[in-house]
Amino acid sequence: MSSAGGPGGMSESLSALLLLGLLVLLLLLPPMAALADDPAPPGMSALPGDGDSAALAARRLTLPLPGLQPQALTDTFSAARSEGRQHDAIDIPAPAGTPVLAVEDGRIAKLFLSQPGGITIYQFDPTGRYSYYYAHLQGYAEGLREGQQVRRGQVIGYVGDTGNARGGPAHLHFAIARLPPEQSWWKGEALNPYPVLRAGIPKPTSELP
Repeated sequence: MSSAGGPGGMSESLSALLLLGLLVLLLLLPPMAALADDPAPPGMSALPGDGDSAALAARRLTLPLPGLQPQALTDTFSAARSEGRQHDAIDIPAPAGTPVLAVEDGRIAKLFLSQPGGITIYQFDPTGRYSYYYAHLQGYAEGLREGQQVRRGQVIGYVGDTGNARGGPAHLHFAIARLPPEQSWWKGEALNPYPVLRAGIPKPTSELP
């Protein structure tokens, strides 16, 4: 029988130390599920657009049609469209010719005629981080031009049914996007305008702290 100081005792002590070291290593390693998930980039919400929507909501944007009440808006952002597309915007019904208002100060980045959107306006916000998109317009406000600075509430166009809305009820297609670093007007991550434009609605008394 080997003594505690003999080769057998040393082997048992070494095995115990190795086992202890292995247990400590396993405790220090993160769970495998966590390793498999890509974390959100620094400064960004894990749910895309959440931080941007909150920042825009805090600005209390002007509603894009005169007399429009936030309660009248309908969330069609996730609605299905042809060819498997998602709407990525909200539709606001209004009579043809209704003035369309700039929701915030900013710059007219692009006046564009497209097959789906018809007569459209891309407006950049004052920071150049976001774009506001107004589509299916009947026409532009007189004198409106690319590069022009506009003010919150300024008339920039008129509700219509141009593009793929032709023949249907006149409405304003309104979208918000977070622009890429190069500020390409035709690119961006779509943000839901619905919660942004409804931010000014007071909470019911039951929801107040």
